[in-house]
Amino acid sequence: DPAGDFRAFIRSLNYELESGSLLLARTFTPTLNTGLCRAQLDEIAARCRELMIEPSTVREKCRVLNRVLFHEWGFHGNREHYTDPRNSFLNEVLDRRKGIPITLALVYIEVGRRAGIELEGINFPGHFLVRHRGVPGTQYSRDLIIDAHHGGALLSEQVCRDLLTRHIEGDAADAPPLLAHATKRQILARMLLNLKQIGRAHV
Repeated sequence: DPAGDFRAFIRSLNYELESGSLLLARTFTPTLNTGLCRAQLDEIAARCRELMIEPSTVREKCRVLNRVLFHEWGFHGNREHYTDPRNSFLNEVLDRRKGIPITLALVYIEVGRRAGIELEGINFPGHFLVRHRGVPGTQYSRDLIIDAHHGGALLSEQVCRDLLTRHIEGDAADAPPLLAHATKRQILARMLLNLKQIGRAHV
């Protein structure tokens, strides 16, 4: 009962992002072998670790992630068919190597975790992003803001503000949730909301 498994996961309040996204995918593809999806992420991360030369900065490690994900494996944003429901399921994104910002960010975060990089989602309005938090008091104190939908591009806060003005009316300079951290629960909820909106659009 894939739908029942996903409901049980939600009720447990013990949110684990990769498991939650795969359980969500199983509600639409009951025969999905989630182990193969995990193995695919393992394989990508192993290639990243192979190319990382220590000591490396996080920025240098993210460049390796970008090379492996977007050049060697060919992941990219599905701009032509943005509302295709398959863009919202982790297994489909891994198979087809294309998706929307939140699912590509999910792949980026999970591969990064396996490669030893601490990353988090940013609940950016209209466009999901990834962040590595800087370490205060060090030469790496600045956050890295990453756009997985555009080949892992590194964005400045000003570029983020410019992006925000495309999605809201008025001045975005004082928008408090500009770079708000996205919890695992919020990421899963946003994926569900995307699917709900896509479903309504196709009715």
